[in-house]
Amino acid sequence: MDITTLAEDVKAGKRRALARAITLVESTRPEHRARATALLEHLRQPEQMAIRIGLSGTPGVGKSTFIESFGLMLIEQGLRVAVLAVDPTSARTGGSILGDKTRMEQLARAPQAFIRPSPSQTHLGGVARRTREAVAICEAAGFDVVLIETVGVGQSETMVAEMSDIFLLLMAPGGGDELQGVKRGIMEVADMIVVNKADGDLAAAATRTCADYAGALRLLRRRPQDPEGYPKAMTVSALEQTGLKAVWDAARDLVDWRREGGHLEAARAAQARFWFEAELREALLARLTTPAARARLQVLSDSVADGNMTSARAVAQMMEVIAKDDPAAP
Repeated sequence: MDITTLAEDVKAGKRRALARAITLVESTRPEHRARATALLEHLRQPEQMAIRIGLSGTPGVGKSTFIESFGLMLIEQGLRVAVLAVDPTSARTGGSILGDKTRMEQLARAPQAFIRPSPSQTHLGGVARRTREAVAICEAAGFDVVLIETVGVGQSETMVAEMSDIFLLLMAPGGGDELQGVKRGIMEVADMIVVNKADGDLAAAATRTCADYAGALRLLRRRPQDPEGYPKAMTVSALEQTGLKAVWDAARDLVDWRREGGHLEAARAAQARFWFEAELREALLARLTTPAARARLQVLSDSVADGNMTSARAVAQMMEVIAKDDPAAP
């Protein structure tokens, strides 16, 4: 399909065009990357801003159930919701199950919702390499809220905070005490800690866990771009669909506060700078995949392994090879 036509269909909210556009930007083929770049240029609309909500949590905490209940609640309020779910990729086979859409059966059938599962591949940080570009495509398609569900692997999963306006961390009842709450990493970048499964026999445990995290959050330094009371801890039951509106109200209040103070615009500018530098690093690493570079890399690697050369010297020589191959180099 012609890129201009594809871009117009995405802006018109056509689901098939939206799916094809995301597939294009996720492709690693060089000819597809050039078309994807052209597509993103056509779709670039600075005034089109959805609320981007990143969501993470350990496996089994109920992320998919929460997103479905949360998304259906947003749809009832007249909003259009896009869900970008990242599935872990097998280190052995390179494959992914991509089962998140199956878990969100009701939300997947809603005309006002769009769910796109993607493999994480070799990208670390809980998100896929092209998730940020997929977010931009969903914004161009006119979605009001974009939910980004991460792989869910642990405390180092903070990359989603570099592409979202609000970062929700889902916790299970009995998931930790105050010491766990003040650990650095994912805890300190979360805007809201949401304790899920606050129902049935786990209701009391969820309340205690929420109180523990609320106490821990008071020990962390409040960020200058946030009002009093943030970051905050809350309880929900995705199964019984309770507490969801309170979470949405708190998230929307925080977004409004940041927007009015100019912090949201500054944060998005910083995120754009972060992803430019990340893309540049990826492009530089890609230069090591050419046949000549791989051959030289193998020779230097063997020399380091045999003890005939230090790693620092091998790196210096490899950088000289890359610089000589660069037509723009002096």
